[in-house]
Amino acid sequence: MSMRQLYWSLFISLSLLLVGCGARDDPQAALEAAVQQLQDNIETKRTGAVMDQLHGDFLARQELDSEWAKRTMTLLFLRHKNVKVIALGKNSWIDPAISSKGYTEAQVGLSGAEGLIPDSARHYSVKLQWWLDGGEWKLARLDWE
Repeated sequence: MSMRQLYWSLFISLSLLLVGCGARDDPQAALEAAVQQLQDNIETKRTGAVMDQLHGDFLARQELDSEWAKRTMTLLFLRHKNVKVIALGKNSWIDPAISSKGYTEAQVGLSGAEGLIPDSARHYSVKLQWWLDGGEWKLARLDWE
């Protein structure tokens, strides 16, 4: 490896490290990164990674727990070879009174397909409540229409 390649590799590595540290130091950026990570984990069908993002007291619609979430994802991922989450618009913010709570509201299109062409698609208005837990944003509450 030439010195030039070594410098570029070092520069890129340090840049990525600084970007990562910046997200941790900026709660808003960390919240937005958690939202994006959740979308990516669903699209890549990583049930375990999604489950890791759920808070221990997770509830959907005020009654459905993390076991429900796991079963629902498993069914969705088995039914569809390809899953796509399209955030048509989203807004995330941190509660000004309680900095350990964050919120996301989004208009989401969810589609599933066996091949390239979706065979099912739905639109949802979703509301997510995130709780800061051990320095990480965890999804604690989920509701949708």
